[in-house]
Amino acid sequence: MQQFIAKDAELKRKYDLLTSVKGVGKVLAISLLVYTQGFTRMDDGRKLACYCGVAPFEYRSGTSVIGRTGVSKFANKELKQVLHMAALSSIRNNGEMKTYFERKVGEGKSKMSVLNAVRNKLLHQAVAVIKRGTPYEVRLNNF
Repeated sequence: MQQFIAKDAELKRKYDLLTSVKGVGKVLAISLLVYTQGFTRMDDGRKLACYCGVAPFEYRSGTSVIGRTGVSKFANKELKQVLHMAALSSIRNNGEMKTYFERKVGEGKSKMSVLNAVRNKLLHQAVAVIKRGTPYEVRLNNF
């Protein structure tokens, strides 16, 4: 796949942009390019999150809420698995995601819920980098 990407200038540019995001490695970048057809088929972060099975949905019936929020079972399982491993790696190696994860777990959120939020953040960062056309830059503002 990398040889194929190296031959096409546009795919190479998108691949380089994707891998500039901390936590997005070769496997996830290639998977995103393949499943989104080079971000021509799907270039909206919310739609991509829904496709990957990381967008939370409420369980409700009419006006009553019947339980906790969850993710859709109709997801691309292969892409979700790759995204899961990238999120774990990002929590370990990316200081920005690590502090986010620790802060949310400290607030009482479940670890899997926060991990799902990290997956969602990675996807949105990847889409933003592709749309902007510039490599990922770490923000230096202190919240």
